[in-house]
Amino acid sequence: MSKIYALAVTILLFLLGTRVSADSVHLSGYARNYTGMLLNQNGEYSIVQNSFNLKLEHSRGPVAFKVNPYINQYSDKQLDIGLREAYLDAFFDKMDLRLGKQQIIWGKADGVFITDIISPKNLNEFLLPDFDEIRMGVNALKADYYLGDHTVEFVWIPVFSPTQSPAENSIWYRSPSFPIAPVFDYSSSEVTPSLENSEFFGKFSAITSPIDFELMAGYAWDDDPTMHIQKSINPATQQLSGITLLPQHHRLSIGGGSFSTTVGAFVLRGEGAYYSGKYFLTDNPTAIDGITDKNYLHYLFGVDFNIGDTRISSQFIQQTILDYDEYLKNDEFENTATVLISRTFMRKTLKLDLFSYIGLNNSDALIRPKLTYDFTDGFQFLLGANIFSGIEGRFGQYDDNNMLYFKVKYSF
Repeated sequence: MSKIYALAVTILLFLLGTRVSADSVHLSGYARNYTGMLLNQNGEYSIVQNSFNLKLEHSRGPVAFKVNPYINQYSDKQLDIGLREAYLDAFFDKMDLRLGKQQIIWGKADGVFITDIISPKNLNEFLLPDFDEIRMGVNALKADYYLGDHTVEFVWIPVFSPTQSPAENSIWYRSPSFPIAPVFDYSSSEVTPSLENSEFFGKFSAITSPIDFELMAGYAWDDDPTMHIQKSINPATQQLSGITLLPQHHRLSIGGGSFSTTVGAFVLRGEGAYYSGKYFLTDNPTAIDGITDKNYLHYLFGVDFNIGDTRISSQFIQQTILDYDEYLKNDEFENTATVLISRTFMRKTLKLDLFSYIGLNNSDALIRPKLTYDFTDGFQFLLGANIFSGIEGRFGQYDDNNMLYFKVKYSF
């Protein structure tokens, strides 16, 4: 363990051991065991994880701070220690400031990132963890200015943080498909920390009696790197002899918004964004490095309603590439649906959830049934499954990762 991590643990233990009054510091968090087993012939474990997550919050008049350290211990790799959030707050009459590492959540979508793009994603376990664990904190300055029931929000991120992708030895890693195995060159993958390379976002939120809506814009880096392709040709045979992939992040300009409104017993939601400067893989022989930039739209429409004690939520999501051409490797329209069915039993101590992603282009899906039992206050058992169907597509590519999992969680 590095000296920095050792120091962080020492400070944490000191804070826990210090006698503080309940009105000055608020401690909350959880301890959790998470065990997953693949549904293959050998019943291999997909994950064995023990977690400790602590939230320490303190306020004094117009200022406050929050620190959220976590520790994940695995059976097959090194201890994972980090800070999910660590920020300072300052409150004024019509404005709040937040400075430090923070998770920033925008939009109305469930399980989909459209305008919710400020915090990069940790995809080491695909989309399976809770979203507060998938979202990574970013070092940022966030300012909220209040105009009655409306809010103007500005975010400045001085240092870019990319999405975390699965390691090559992970069951969630999928190598790019090429005729021969590619070699990776990461020499251009870093974005130099500088004022010029900062990211900027703005949002206007309005709460009115008929509708709540948000309008947003951003000038950012693409969290997911573009794979520049360089091919080597054997001069003697004129055959392909090598492929080098150079991951590189590019600038994006984004504009969009979201809304929600109630119509009778139904809650209607929508969210959409226009992305300019996104790069896609192409087979066009005139394209440099096998990529081309295209603008695209990403949007959804959703509806939430209840039938008795059962809550039902559904979304239709589409990504549309503008100025499409036949050389692009992506489909012109990528269509996905989500369905959530949820119900509680036994005086709300037992909860049954069924959430599904359905890929409409490739007839693939991720089906996630989950049963949660609150044994006593703060102590919870959870049994669930992740079932992948299909043979290709975003979810079908993991058809050999079907699993059962079990969690025991104590929250305080």
